Amino acid sequence: MNEDTIAAVATALGEGSIAVVRVSGAEAIGKVAPLFKSREDLREVRSHTVHYGWIKDPDSGDVLDEVLVTVMKGPRSFTAEDVVEISTHGGIVAVQSVLELLLRSGIRMAEPGEFTKRAFLNGRIDLAQAEAVIDLIRSKSSKAFQVARKQAEGALSKRLVPLKEQLIELLAHVEVNIDYPEHDVAEVTAGVIRDHCGAVLRQVETLLKTAAEGKILREGIVTAIVGRPNAGKSSLLNALVKENRAIVTDIPGTTRDIVEESVTLSGIPLRLLDTAGIRETEDVVERIGVERSRGALGDADLILLVLSRSEALHEEERRLLEELKDRPTIVILNKSDLAPCLEEEEVRSMYPSERIVSLSAKEGLGMEDLERAVSKLFMSGGIESADATYVSNVRHISLLHASARSLQDAIDGAEQGLPVDLIQIDIAAAWESLGEIVGDTASESLLDQIFSKFCLGK
Repeated sequence: MNEDTIAAVATALGEGSIAVVRVSGAEAIGKVAPLFKSREDLREVRSHTVHYGWIKDPDSGDVLDEVLVTVMKGPRSFTAEDVVEISTHGGIVAVQSVLELLLRSGIRMAEPGEFTKRAFLNGRIDLAQAEAVIDLIRSKSSKAFQVARKQAEGALSKRLVPLKEQLIELLAHVEVNIDYPEHDVAEVTAGVIRDHCGAVLRQVETLLKTAAEGKILREGIVTAIVGRPNAGKSSLLNALVKENRAIVTDIPGTTRDIVEESVTLSGIPLRLLDTAGIRETEDVVERIGVERSRGALGDADLILLVLSRSEALHEEERRLLEELKDRPTIVILNKSDLAPCLEEEEVRSMYPSERIVSLSAKEGLGMEDLERAVSKLFMSGGIESADATYVSNVRHISLLHASARSLQDAIDGAEQGLPVDLIQIDIAAAWESLGEIVGDTASESLLDQIFSKFCLGK
């Protein structure tokens, strides 16, 4: 690991009340101390204390800014190294001048994610916790944030550690059988393998059952709002985002292009796509919008098919109902505040009741029913924020699947009477997959790839 002392801006660039420049490394305190003018010498202060003073250029004698400096001595810091955080006035000029002075003083600019990488390499956190830091920053909802926070605290890692320990114990037993076959019976070893691998496999499968829901919380759901012109698609979008985001008129074909918005529904982040009304048209511009609507249908994770209860079913709507019934679709019977003309029995004969919602987007009636329908369709177990024993990271999900396959292969090999030295390969592969999640067996190239996704200040 590089022993350089590093620095970077830890807050977003732009105007603000304060900005923070973070410095970490063995020489962090010693490098900052000559630049900080105060009644106190930073080299002599206690750890985890804040000090008032000025950052001053020793060459020119110019005062760059009035600051607060926080000193955190390793290993009781995020990186487990000495860390100094300089709180300057917000704005590009102040923070850049302080950072440039630090770099001229022999401190190196941090690489993306290098602070978190040092925390991992110094044993402060494991790789799963480090990746959760990204999820904390990118959380799209309060539930996603709470899940990421639990992961950053090590919830997933705590579940994996005992599983890895069970596999290590099993590998040790198998090694004894290989080295001293006269002291063991093959049938006994096969039974031990089946029992131990089966127990670990059940735990891995329990984690994988929550993967789809965790991925939804982490990445959100691409949601296409489709239907005929004037069915109330734009009104539904406005009702969901609680503002007049889309133009609503009584003139069919008002929406010509896809309007995008983001909203959180029952803790689930949705990326809403309000599409042009699907119908046959001679209008060239509207026809392009209809084609884009068809494209959005193909990309959507969730489809909200809006029908107007105040009109009888059109042939295009019948085709859409038939086309989408095997897709994750919720049928919206809109305009429930008006006299009904639509034959609901025809719709209900094609879709289960939990995937049909009556509402009035214009009046905001029935929106709670839509929230419940979306939650029931995608969140089978109804994830609670306190339950952080599931995975949401694609890399973790892939490695858990790999571990599960190796465990099943080991069980199958034991049942088929294969030599234990061959079964040992599958057990070791399962252990390595679990270890790669927390970083025990991760390669340097994988670490570089993961931490390159971080911003400089992290």
